[in-house]
Amino acid sequence: MSLSVGIVGLPNVGKSTLFNALTRSSVPAENYPFCTIDPSVGVVAVPDARLATLSGISGSEKLIPAAVEFVDIAGLVKGASTGEGLGNKFLANIREVDMIAEVVRIFEDADVHHVAGAIDPLSDIEVINLELVMADTETVSKRLGNVERDVRSGNKTAVLEKDVLTRLMQVLESGKLANTLPLTKEERKVVQGIHLLTMKTFLYVCNKKQGAFNLDDQNEDRWHELLAFFEETGSEYVVVDAGMEHELKDMEEDEKIEFRREYGGQDSGVESLIRACYRGLGLMSYFTTGEKETRAWTVKIGATAPEAAGVIHTDFEQKFIRAQVVAFEDLVRAGSLSAARDSGKLRTEGKEYVVQDGDVMEFLHS
Repeated sequence: MSLSVGIVGLPNVGKSTLFNALTRSSVPAENYPFCTIDPSVGVVAVPDARLATLSGISGSEKLIPAAVEFVDIAGLVKGASTGEGLGNKFLANIREVDMIAEVVRIFEDADVHHVAGAIDPLSDIEVINLELVMADTETVSKRLGNVERDVRSGNKTAVLEKDVLTRLMQVLESGKLANTLPLTKEERKVVQGIHLLTMKTFLYVCNKKQGAFNLDDQNEDRWHELLAFFEETGSEYVVVDAGMEHELKDMEEDEKIEFRREYGGQDSGVESLIRACYRGLGLMSYFTTGEKETRAWTVKIGATAPEAAGVIHTDFEQKFIRAQVVAFEDLVRAGSLSAARDSGKLRTEGKEYVVQDGDVMEFLHS
């Protein structure tokens, strides 16, 4: 399942450093056929301690984690929506991803120039989001003009689309993201074809720097303004030290822990970022485990058992008969699949079963 996160932001906020920090945990290409050799794209393992636990139970020879694809998108400049800088390429690249990780700088460092001449993360967000909103406004305006003819002919789908587009235009013209407009599943489906940039899920990435003046550490007013924005908009955010994690990328895990402890940073935030993006994409993991391998398989939240089987092989979905399922926690408590079966925790589920995050599954198919 190839779903991607675009890393966006103004120049010199740490996008590429973050991308390099993320791709330190790139996964082997042979496990993920959608992998690309494009240097601006990285397929990154989703941290999940459950894999090692299951491997210990099964004595697996190898572990294969779930993965998320990250795309390092060129820096945005003011006026991108009208073609300034690499504006057209920038917007086209964002249109192709499924989620946006918007990087804002929360550290002051005289040696690292900021395009605006001053550190103001809330202002950075306003610049970026305004460019995306302006691009979406143009898209919606064009589509409204095109749909008018179908509305006059009495096309019911066109009438619904016009209603949704009109409401979207009002939201965009007020400077808000399209994803702030509540839409039904049917309404969302009607407008998904125009691929609005601000309809995507946003995650804000606050990038700090070890040894610099960090707004969060200093309890600065600009940090509190940023937090207020996140709260008011219901936005999810993570704090990272991309530079530190990039420096640690070649160290062993125990060395990284010691280094962070020495410099007062227990967590770089990068793992939290990866997991937040996985959730933001509407994804979860189920597991298969055995002596050969323990593997996390990616499915959309709400997937049925046949759909989950289809991730392994399309034939498994079409020829699905039933699934053997045990919750991760129940398997760990039991200590083995046979013990889980004996205690009644390993159960048989049919085609209607909705897979839960952490399910350990085995499929029977014709």
